[in-house]
Amino acid sequence: MRFIDAIEPAGVAETVCIQVAAADSLYVTDDFLVTHNTLNDSFIILDEAQNTSPEQMKMFLTRLGFNSKMVVTGDITQIDLPGDQRSGLVVVRDILTDVRDIEFVHFGGEDVVRHKLVQRIVNAYSRHGQRQAPDLRSASSDTP
Repeated sequence: MRFIDAIEPAGVAETVCIQVAAADSLYVTDDFLVTHNTLNDSFIILDEAQNTSPEQMKMFLTRLGFNSKMVVTGDITQIDLPGDQRSGLVVVRDILTDVRDIEFVHFGGEDVVRHKLVQRIVNAYSRHGQRQAPDLRSASSDTP
């Protein structure tokens, strides 16, 4: 088992980011031991991924290690990011759609298995959002 037991400043040096495909995720260079936050032998779940930025999503996905699986879950109808922030879950579909061994599974309102009232609430918000969309477009075109 590997772990870090202490971190001590050792000075300042020019560094270069490298990618390593070694089974132990370690790479030795002159005077440096570079470690990676790779998750080997793991089952990793990222929940509420609709609230990640594209950069956070990339950072998470690139931690996939040997003998590991990742599951990313999220609901793009419940994005809680500021209005000018893109969702990593929305962006990742465009980027990874054609990548082999990556699969996207989409669920609908009928897949909600919570209390029946939650299902009705989700549907009501969806209908409300569809009704509001034309109003928002016309309001924004009226503003200078």
